[in-house]
Amino acid sequence: MSIDKKSTRVRRSPEASRENILNAAETLLVEHGPQTLKLTDVAKTAKVANATVLHHFGTIQGVQAALMERMIQQLANRILDIDPPSESPFSAHGHDLRMLFDAFEQRGAARLAAWLELADEARRMTSVREAVEAVIEKRVQAEGAERDKVVDFTMVCVALALGVGLFGSTVGELMGRPEGRTREMALDMMMSHLQLLLSKSHVAE
Repeated sequence: MSIDKKSTRVRRSPEASRENILNAAETLLVEHGPQTLKLTDVAKTAKVANATVLHHFGTIQGVQAALMERMIQQLANRILDIDPPSESPFSAHGHDLRMLFDAFEQRGAARLAAWLELADEARRMTSVREAVEAVIEKRVQAEGAERDKVVDFTMVCVALALGVGLFGSTVGELMGRPEGRTREMALDMMMSHLQLLLSKSHVAE
């Protein structure tokens, strides 16, 4: 008896179909790096036709940018879900910073961001700014810090996390330092600067 192949296809809503494709792209990113985020590879891993990927994202660059946006949004959501204790904003910031460094180191986000930048596709990530702005706004309201200083601090934190995610282990090894030392020093530097910012904001009050 022949099987109707059309009847075995998985029918998904547009949202579920997009998520399926992005999940497949993230699996490839984490396991093999951004160079595997090609149309045929993503479609094969998602078990959909190439045309389905193109229908939802336009191009493979659209998939890459959407994946980067999703990873940033997920990180922002985790940070926003944390209610920083008013008596210890410093420790709350420390937790946020560790999550930021984890995201860029462990899930391939730093490599994907670099890949998009080199391909001149980073500006496609239009929703990233909104996600970061929400985190900044929460910190400004919670601590009464100057907005410009919070923005600058966040900007440098992201740049450092990207750098550590891309080159931290390699540079540390070349310098003969222990594994994780680059990350440790970057976090110490940012936490020292944060402590100075918080102390100045409290003095101003």
